[in-house]
Amino acid sequence: MVSHAPCARYLWPMTQPALPIGVFITPVTPLQQNCTTVWCVKTMKAAVIDPGGSVDAILGELERRGLTLDQIWITHGHLDHAGGAAEMQEKSGVSITGPHPDDQFWIDGIPQQGQMYGLPEARSFKPDRWLADGDSVTLGETTWEVYHTPGHTPGHVIFFNRAARFAQVGDVLFQGSVGRTDFPRSDPEALIESVVTRLWPLGDDVTFVPGHGPVSTFGQERRTNPFVSDQALKGPPVQRSPSGPA
Repeated sequence: MVSHAPCARYLWPMTQPALPIGVFITPVTPLQQNCTTVWCVKTMKAAVIDPGGSVDAILGELERRGLTLDQIWITHGHLDHAGGAAEMQEKSGVSITGPHPDDQFWIDGIPQQGQMYGLPEARSFKPDRWLADGDSVTLGETTWEVYHTPGHTPGHVIFFNRAARFAQVGDVLFQGSVGRTDFPRSDPEALIESVVTRLWPLGDDVTFVPGHGPVSTFGQERRTNPFVSDQALKGPPVQRSPSGPA
């Protein structure tokens, strides 16, 4: 079950009862980052991926749905993805997992990022567990594979549930676009390599939630994405226009 619900502003459901996970998406901060809550349908244990803000609203939605917050997962250290992690941990007592340690400098800089983007409440945090390529995380009775996907930031990771054919990919890939690579320690070639060698092998049928914007599938992006489609990769690299932190 996947629903796109900015805590009651609107609802976009896709119900598949046989799936082992549930998902709801809460766009947070003025940058409209897709904070994604996933849960094990058997145990109702939930993980919040990238709580950039709106912590009380997300916790309220968890309670409304009868979910128990078990973990916080972070794809990368930008403030719109991680600026609310410290507050959520303080209010819930759960652990923070991720990202890869190469994003330590971004996490340390969250307060400065907050000043730049008008989010002074954003705070740094200390992960309880760093992640590396090939790691896995367990949520209730579900297992999620972790892939290190540098390029947008050096320590970016994604979370993939093989049984549900579902991934949360942060700012690596969007519907019709890719993540910015003009930040300190970004790498456009590494981003393309992450998409081609980490995402595409997972399968065209995988549905993914990006860090911003609509849900898509890897197959759709391989056919149509102007930056990383199979056809686009046969030509010269296409530059992505800078727009916000994504």
